[in-house]
Amino acid sequence: MAESMKGWKRTCRCAELSTENVGEEVTVMGWVQKQRNKGGIIFVDLRDRSGLLQIIFEENDCGAEAFAKAEKMRSEFVIAVVGKVERRSGAVNENLKTGEIEVRAAQVRILSEAETPPFPVEADSKTKEEIRLKYRYLDLRRPDLQEKLMLRSKIASEMRSFMAKEGFLEIETPILCKSTPEGARDYLVPSRVHPGSFYALPQSPQLYKQLLMCSGYDRYFQIARCFRDEDLRADRQPEFTQADMELSFVDVDDVIDVNERLIQHICREAIGLEVQLPLPRLKWQEAMDRYGSDKPDTRFEMELVDVSETVAGCGFGVFTSALESGGSVRGLNVKGQAAMPRKKIDALVDFAKGYGAKGLAYLSVQEDGSYKSSFAKFMTQEELDRLVQAMHGEKGDLLLFAADKKNIVYSVLGALRVELGKQLGLIDESKFNFLWVVEFPLLEWSDEENRYMAMHHPFTMPMEEDWQYIDSDPGRVRAKAYDIVLNGVELGGGSVRIHQNDIQEKMFEVLGFTKEQAWERFGFLLSAFKYGVPPHAGLAYGLDRFVMLLVGAENIREVIAFPKIKDASCLMTEAPGTVDEEQLRELRIAVLPEENEDESKEEK
Repeated sequence: MAESMKGWKRTCRCAELSTENVGEEVTVMGWVQKQRNKGGIIFVDLRDRSGLLQIIFEENDCGAEAFAKAEKMRSEFVIAVVGKVERRSGAVNENLKTGEIEVRAAQVRILSEAETPPFPVEADSKTKEEIRLKYRYLDLRRPDLQEKLMLRSKIASEMRSFMAKEGFLEIETPILCKSTPEGARDYLVPSRVHPGSFYALPQSPQLYKQLLMCSGYDRYFQIARCFRDEDLRADRQPEFTQADMELSFVDVDDVIDVNERLIQHICREAIGLEVQLPLPRLKWQEAMDRYGSDKPDTRFEMELVDVSETVAGCGFGVFTSALESGGSVRGLNVKGQAAMPRKKIDALVDFAKGYGAKGLAYLSVQEDGSYKSSFAKFMTQEELDRLVQAMHGEKGDLLLFAADKKNIVYSVLGALRVELGKQLGLIDESKFNFLWVVEFPLLEWSDEENRYMAMHHPFTMPMEEDWQYIDSDPGRVRAKAYDIVLNGVELGGGSVRIHQNDIQEKMFEVLGFTKEQAWERFGFLLSAFKYGVPPHAGLAYGLDRFVMLLVGAENIREVIAFPKIKDASCLMTEAPGTVDEEQLRELRIAVLPEENEDESKEEK
């Protein structure tokens, strides 16, 4: 039967003890990791969030009743122990913080008994993730997971401390907002007191933080919960956390400066990493041309090479037809991989097709200087020589080519570059390569919507020298936007905001909004702009991603206490779930039956 603490007070956590405490009487509490009965002596490994501590029970010291309790203990029992700290009588465990000491128990209480858990609570668990997420409260006891979440707490604390010293005010913004469906899909919340009306959960605090600048708060910061109803990936969740900021009377360099110092501070304090400033900056176009990505991983070489001019007019129709339709031909030089088996090359072709490629052309430079290629028969020897030369090809190299619309070529070769980096072990996992990507396009064309869309959001300031092209060539206009990238992952992004009414209204017009639609969706912001708005800019980090990379986790579920899985459900609580009819009636909501696809076709 479980006992109460009966006035006992914990004096310290398990791993806070050391040889300096030898001779002291302590009271420790936690979970039984393991019990080992050696006859007249019982060893118990006691665990709390700080680590493990060995407890030793001998009947002469603790008495028959306490010894009987120790015999009964199993994994995950919760116990309290009073005893004296001693140097270990047996071998020292160099793998433990407390490996030189043990506590000789004098008294013990079993605070809670436990059933046998469905999997061992241990670091680097091999149990399937689905089972661990179903019993997340047990999974969260694992030391490695606890270390990650404690480091996350430290990072958030260091962020708050740094931002406060820099003059930022921490201000909370609403969770129940107005839906502004320009971007990802909103999560909607029905209103009981306004039947037929809905709130949206915030995708970011964007509009509110701009309003705070209008209100004169100068520097705002918030660790904010955000929500997006979109498909999940390893580094994406339906609800996530942003470290969000906005500053008044600043331009691009000011925002970059404070954030570089923030990154330097966090890395030093959290993981002991010294980040050298200033961080490199890459213009968006250069990043795409060199790496095929606006979030390049610069920990390894292998950059894209544009061979469009080299192959113009050659005999290979795949290349020439792509160029004739306004596309591009680019390649990757995979050094030393000319002998890659055809089976592996075919797998790379299939990989490329997953990113929109119709195929992947290849040429390997053999050790005798000859070429082995999927397209050699369509080109002359001279054309092939020029192509190899343009690719800086040498004996032993494998050259891979994509030919298509420029955006598809970027997507295919950018992803292929990273995949090859992983497969061939080219990536130095010990590196932390931060960089800024700047001067993004303001707009991008959407074939699906048949209109220009904001690459970031509708409130991004264009570069002054490009604004003249907004009517004649909108795709040419660059934005005062910037992303911070770490090891090929976008950590965060931001921009200087539009603070002039005429530019903001023109931006809405280019995006296809009528004046009425713009005011209907963003009227409160446009109205605020009538009363004096300072130049302002901001940035938001994906805190989950940042922590994931700093702790070396494979996905963000490892640094979120209670994450969702890929279908946005929670295996532990079984959310989302159905609700009572009475709740729906109060909200005046009817749940329609799922439409049968065959029946709907017949009705049409």
